[in-house]
Amino acid sequence: MAKKKKEEKAKEEAVVDQVENQVEERQSETKEISWEEKAAELNDKYLRLYSEFDNFRRRTQKERGELIKSAGKDILSDLLAVVDDFDRTMDAMDKTEDVKAFTEGVKLVQSKFLNVLTKQGMTHFETKGETFDPEVHEAITKIPAPSDDLKGKVVDVIEKGYMLNDKVLRYAKVVVGE
Repeated sequence: MAKKKKEEKAKEEAVVDQVENQVEERQSETKEISWEEKAAELNDKYLRLYSEFDNFRRRTQKERGELIKSAGKDILSDLLAVVDDFDRTMDAMDKTEDVKAFTEGVKLVQSKFLNVLTKQGMTHFETKGETFDPEVHEAITKIPAPSDDLKGKVVDVIEKGYMLNDKVLRYAKVVVGE
């Protein structure tokens, strides 16, 4: 009887081992399937994200190109009014005998033109009598200073300097006293 119990127990253990092996195999298959599914899911997310980013990049490049093309639209439309004034001035130049009135008209057109430029953020800066600054001045020549207080300072301005939104657009061409 003890022998039968041992055989039955051995058979039971064999069946338990067999069932445990089958469970482990099924679990590993399930793990493999879930890993494959997870990999496929992550790959799909990656492809969607990549496509989204690529579309975003293309859209922003297109918008940037359109912005660059139309960047000067505002200033050009403002300048058209000044061009019209110049056309009227040229017509008046041939017809008028009054030089003083014509001069006033030209001054008005110049003022309007400068207002358009100022509206766009461009300003000129005064340099005569200022200490020479290579950050905003370009020295054309040096001359003996007419007085001691003008040594190292701007004596004369050949061309005005201009700034656009606090950055130098054109350096002032100046004569410096030494």
